[in-house]
Amino acid sequence: MATNEYTLAVFQGKNIRRIWNNTGWYFSVIDIVEVLTESTNPRNYWSMLKKRESEQGVELSTNCVQLKLQSSDGKYYETDCANTEGIFRIIQSIPSPKAEPFKLWLAKVGYERVQEIENPELAQKRMKELYQAKGYSEDWRQVLYSLIPFSIA
Repeated sequence: MATNEYTLAVFQGKNIRRIWNNTGWYFSVIDIVEVLTESTNPRNYWSMLKKRESEQGVELSTNCVQLKLQSSDGKYYETDCANTEGIFRIIQSIPSPKAEPFKLWLAKVGYERVQEIENPELAQKRMKELYQAKGYSEDWRQVLYSLIPFSIA
């Protein structure tokens, strides 16, 4: 996968920005804070959370890297991002009943991708279902499938 490939992940109908950076996916901390806390100002919440945890001797920012992600205004800004391990650590610090479903969702997505690495036909099946859900015609899907090294039709 190309470095800095940007995509959205969806959790409970909310977009989570993520980016592939050399060794894996990195997720926008602000987006996750917004989903889990339903805060109207997730940047401020994240800032206060880092401060509160720092006073307890925990440096949440060590779990983050600054990566450029597209904002709602279409521009790219340096944004706190963390890999799955870092996100789990941050989630532990957020008092929210939504944290557990989020952990389960991340684990499910991670497990599915590991399965797809072990069995590429699963990734192809997922892609087929995605194209169907997006409403691509059968003829168009067949053209797309013909580009894939394994048959999934």
